[in-house]
Amino acid sequence: MSDHSAAIEDFLLERRTFPPPRAFRDAAAVSDRSLYEAADADWEGFWAAQARELVDWYEPWTSVCEWDLPFATWFAGAKLNVSYNCLDRHVEAGQGDRVAFFWEGEPGDRRVITYSDLLDEVCRFANVLKGLGVERGDRVAIYMPMIPELPVAMLACARIGAPHSIVFGGFSSEALAGRIQDARAEVLVTADGGWRRGTISGLKPNADAACAECPTIRHVVVVRRTGQEVAMVDGRDLWWHDLMGGAATECAPERMDSEDLLYLLYTSGTTAKPKGIMHTTGGYLTQIAFTHKYVFDLKAESDVYWCAADIGWVTGHSYIVYGPLANGATGVMYEGTPDFPDRDRWWEIIERYRVSILYTAPTAIRTFMKWGSELPAKHDLSSLRLLGSVGEPINPEAWVWYHENIGGGRCPVVDTWWQTETGSILISPLPGVTTLKPGSATFPLPGVGAEVVDDHGNRVEKGGGYLCLTRPWPAMLRGIYGDPERYRQTYWSRFEGRYFAGDGAKVDDDGYLWLLGRVDDVMNVSGHRISTTEVESALVDHPAVAEAAVVGAQDPTTGQAIVAYVTLKASEVASEERGEELRTHVASVIGPIARPRTVIFTDELPKTRSGKIMRRLLADVANGRSLGDTTTLADPSVVEEIRSRASGGSADEE
Repeated sequence: MSDHSAAIEDFLLERRTFPPPRAFRDAAAVSDRSLYEAADADWEGFWAAQARELVDWYEPWTSVCEWDLPFATWFAGAKLNVSYNCLDRHVEAGQGDRVAFFWEGEPGDRRVITYSDLLDEVCRFANVLKGLGVERGDRVAIYMPMIPELPVAMLACARIGAPHSIVFGGFSSEALAGRIQDARAEVLVTADGGWRRGTISGLKPNADAACAECPTIRHVVVVRRTGQEVAMVDGRDLWWHDLMGGAATECAPERMDSEDLLYLLYTSGTTAKPKGIMHTTGGYLTQIAFTHKYVFDLKAESDVYWCAADIGWVTGHSYIVYGPLANGATGVMYEGTPDFPDRDRWWEIIERYRVSILYTAPTAIRTFMKWGSELPAKHDLSSLRLLGSVGEPINPEAWVWYHENIGGGRCPVVDTWWQTETGSILISPLPGVTTLKPGSATFPLPGVGAEVVDDHGNRVEKGGGYLCLTRPWPAMLRGIYGDPERYRQTYWSRFEGRYFAGDGAKVDDDGYLWLLGRVDDVMNVSGHRISTTEVESALVDHPAVAEAAVVGAQDPTTGQAIVAYVTLKASEVASEERGEELRTHVASVIGPIARPRTVIFTDELPKTRSGKIMRRLLADVANGRSLGDTTTLADPSVVEEIRSRASGGSADEE
């Protein structure tokens, strides 16, 4: 066990390794360390080479990277257009008939959209926006379900140089209004509603409530998705289909500067004003195209790639829309949830479209574990050749389950670390090169500088600490919209000269990086700083457990005590004996210091619509506090049920 003075202690040891399968390695885009070596020799030259190879430019740059900490300029003076790079150049190269998206609506309606189709639609909507008075530099807010009109709107904005600000369709009218106000958006693109678990989820009423607080909005464009009755405000609200009917299919792309703003994406702050993360054009497109190509070993002519995120989050921006389309990939878009109409909907989709690359979140994987391996076993998943994980650290047992039951034991699993702020994947295996360890994101990608430091900013060679980035990267945020000082203080003030990600991490004997979750979630038990991720991984290591979340509760003796919320697999039964068994199991895997004081069994954990566990609310329950904001939860009743169980004595306490 580590010295208890460590920034974050290092308990779990994972010894299993998975080298690249020979057949995969032999066919991989990169199967040696040449990219790492090129980047180590000259990281600016490396990114310049990627920019030349992966992106089409109207005019070249005068410098690769200008760095005035914490502000970066990438490819200064260069001109390009993101929409052109995602669409026109593929059509011009004779690939217009290639499928850009297989789209599947939750009720079962389907569309096949080629690159030519998508280019026509994007040009039409770009002309619609121009007709509504949107000019280069004007902000456009987008609040939509997972329908094809969403990427059309994004790419149309990029085409005319109007930065977009997408607000996740699960957010409230208050969240939408705040983001519109901060961006001073002039047009809102929305829909009447969307489908979720067989029922209609309304968006237009929320949009109306938000617009009542947003005087900058001149027009609201509404897609008719569900056909439900909605109020339309004369002079302000316009139907998408009416506008698109008469729009031309030609619209010349604007020549944008490399550092022109491409989009704003707001972090969902719970205790402070959300931060408008700014992403610009040339550097962002370069790095997402690079990471999409090499992390997923993309074969654009043959792969069917499915990132199962929502476009409302940065994962969807970078790895459903901009990265895949820049690379000429064929993608899958799905509107609904994994369990409608049945719990094998995802496996049915993979089988239907012959998906070869699947990129999803650990929370989805653990949910599938809970439902059982029989469901994926009913379907032909042999088309899969690569699996990916994103959103939070993946515990080793979920990694192995994913590898064996979804990937058939043949598919490398690329566990990726990145953030809204980073714009692109920064830490990940290269699947034809890296020997994998279940639960580890492995190493920084070529051209990325990352290290773990202690409380004093000293590099940690082995053990736990704080994950920092040591130099600029092309897709990095360019600041917080309208608040450069907040940007400096939030990301660059903790450790001198370094970007602090806010995440804990550890380094093992082989130099592999293991993410430990947000440092805000680290628990202090009798002076030991224990990561929630490690305790949760120990719990899920037990064969009866599908998913777990742990938090710290105030304790007069130890400072904090560990409270575990556990979801069992479908065939298992909760009991006091099972709770004691799990407490003992954690103590044996990690050590007595990590033994949970309390185990609370629950059928579900509180999650956002994007699938992230809201540990903050579980901590409120554990500490007897009134609940914080629950508006972003997929099912707010889950927390009340947990609170009822916690107060009703269903816990197992020492």
